[in-house]
Amino acid sequence: MKRKEMNSPFTKLKIKIKQQPFSQISILILLISISPSDSLSAILKPPPLPILPIPSSSQISWQLDEMALFLHFGTNTFTDSEWGTGHVSPSVFNPTQLDAHQWVNVAKAAGFSRVILTVKHHDGFCLWPSEYTDYSVKSSPWKNGTGDVLFELAVAAKEAGIGLGVYLSPWDRHEDCYGKTLDYNEFYLGQMTELLTGYGEIKEVWLDGAKGEGEKDMEYFFNSWFSLIHQLQPGATIFSDAGPDTRWVGNEAGVAGSTCWSLVNQSSLTIGYTDAKYSGGGDPQGQDWIPAECDVSIRPGWFWHPSELPKSALTLLDIYYKSAGRNCLLLLNVPPNSSGLISDEDVQVLQEFTELRRTIFSNNLAINAVLAASSTRGSSTGNSRFEPSNVLEEGIVGYWAPEEDQSDWIIYLDFASSVSFNMIQIQEPIQMGQRVVSFHVDILSDGIWQTIIKSTTVGYRRLVRFPIVKSQRLRLVIDEARADPLISYLGVYSDPFSVVSDAPNISSTSYFNASRFIQPVVGNVSSSTSV
Repeated sequence: MKRKEMNSPFTKLKIKIKQQPFSQISILILLISISPSDSLSAILKPPPLPILPIPSSSQISWQLDEMALFLHFGTNTFTDSEWGTGHVSPSVFNPTQLDAHQWVNVAKAAGFSRVILTVKHHDGFCLWPSEYTDYSVKSSPWKNGTGDVLFELAVAAKEAGIGLGVYLSPWDRHEDCYGKTLDYNEFYLGQMTELLTGYGEIKEVWLDGAKGEGEKDMEYFFNSWFSLIHQLQPGATIFSDAGPDTRWVGNEAGVAGSTCWSLVNQSSLTIGYTDAKYSGGGDPQGQDWIPAECDVSIRPGWFWHPSELPKSALTLLDIYYKSAGRNCLLLLNVPPNSSGLISDEDVQVLQEFTELRRTIFSNNLAINAVLAASSTRGSSTGNSRFEPSNVLEEGIVGYWAPEEDQSDWIIYLDFASSVSFNMIQIQEPIQMGQRVVSFHVDILSDGIWQTIIKSTTVGYRRLVRFPIVKSQRLRLVIDEARADPLISYLGVYSDPFSVVSDAPNISSTSYFNASRFIQPVVGNVSSSTSV
């Protein structure tokens, strides 16, 4: 008998029947008592069809990471500048205490799942010994020209089990071939090939359209670059202003739109010329799945400057709500200093930021609640995989689904006794497409349902804050959806730290930290991002 046949529920039943005599009634009882995993698949209601577009496996992996750490490091670190000229001597680069393991350990301890290094910024200086230029670490005094920052980071990241990404700036202020279209595109692809074939798995390739005014005119062969990247690193996501895998949110404050779709029309996006409103909010009619990435620096500048201090942990928490809490990935820049280490004050803020999140999210008040729903897909069979209780399991694999052709989409929670809370977390199983257009949350007060918050879009994760309320019963009501809504997680929390605000705020240009009021460095930005 074949192994597959041995493991089938019918074969197991035949073996049991052969072992001892059974009456017709006992055989019927045995058939009824087969566990759900052994049940006939025909009596199970299958999952609903995904609604297109849906993410690729690498995009799902990217989304699950939630947060990434950006590492801006290079000659600018030693010259107290943001955009290098490309003519600074490599001799300035000498981080005598560089420790990539420290960078990775800081990232991992703070809950960041990947690190992205500026292997070449706009000044053209390379943090790996490229064979296509001498303007790199091999011409510096660091380790007598034998060092390789990317290699050290790759080793540390692999040992720690977190992902590695690279930022190779298209704009290069050093190389003479920049401005010569064919020559420079070949040069860029040569360097990209070095990065993607010599350092193990690369999880993300980051590039943008930043370029100062009056610079050489340059045509980039983006489609050729993207094709090569996907060929050499099939599991990597590519970030740019316009995708193809993840898009820029449209600002450097780390803030997404209060409505944020992973869907866009890629034809409406252009690298170097970003419509911040469109990119920050996405498009419910979009034909392409290109979720947004929110980049922001822990300090006013992107590179380390001795005169600057980091943002406070409370500021980072607010940014977290408005990025990772709005269906995006938070890319937080934490620049190493001139010694080659992440500064103590930055480490301290990250530890405080981590503790704030741990305090808030360690106690889901819904975990012991009794759940019910307006309907459940497949409930008529008595064996549904889509029960509302699925929303208490973290992740996006299991989910609640309503019965088809219903007008009400509601999940009810009964906490058994009154609880106080001011924030909820909602997740959709994004592998099935982004569905929820709008929703609201009610609490039962004196026998009357009262709305405490109205909001739009969910996606991978939606965090919504509101003034503190107290109630025994809560309901999540989906008001509009692109298809039958599916909810994979529902959390109810008390956040004692936040000032309630769920409105987008990307115009703020100053940050309060301890007793100092810090003004960010403003670069000369003529196109998209300025990092």
